[in-house]
Amino acid sequence: MIKADHWIRERAASGMIQPFEPTLIRQIASHKVLSYGCSSYGYDIRLSPADFRVFQHVPGTIMDPKAFNPDNLRNVELKSDERGRYFVLPAHSYGLGVAYEKLSVPENVTVICLGKSTYARMGVIANMTPAEAGWRGHLTLEFSNSSGADCRIYANEGICQLLFFEGEPCEVTYEKRSGKYQDQEHTVTLATV
Repeated sequence: MIKADHWIRERAASGMIQPFEPTLIRQIASHKVLSYGCSSYGYDIRLSPADFRVFQHVPGTIMDPKAFNPDNLRNVELKSDERGRYFVLPAHSYGLGVAYEKLSVPENVTVICLGKSTYARMGVIANMTPAEAGWRGHLTLEFSNSSGADCRIYANEGICQLLFFEGEPCEVTYEKRSGKYQDQEHTVTLATV
């Protein structure tokens, strides 16, 4: 069953989401932001300003999930103006960022990460990814810019919504099976086998 705001707040008090905002934040001082924090049936996480990378073509290379070439990614500069701090995701490109919040998923919960509608309306698609029972760390977030225009991706503002699904306890959690993406740092984690 999908979990509601009161359940999310209770679990966050035990360290499930750090740092945690108990309500949706839409404005800081006189500055409007893309909302983040606890909503009715989810939690809107923020994009960290720490790391954002965009895929680039390297002649002679082919992307391979079994032998990922980090040269196919380039770091993107964090920019700033009166609307906030942001990265630019070029038209028809794909990028990786990292969540500002750190998660510690309970052993009977799986989390699904979905894109926010504000970005979807601009053609920016967040890949839907799970954080399985017992997973910990900062989520690496994946974005595709399907539009023909470059798009701003704001740091320290809402980027994706997490939905929490509670079920019967599983026999083997992500932690118990020593999942390869356990304890991701506050940086983009590259594909690995």
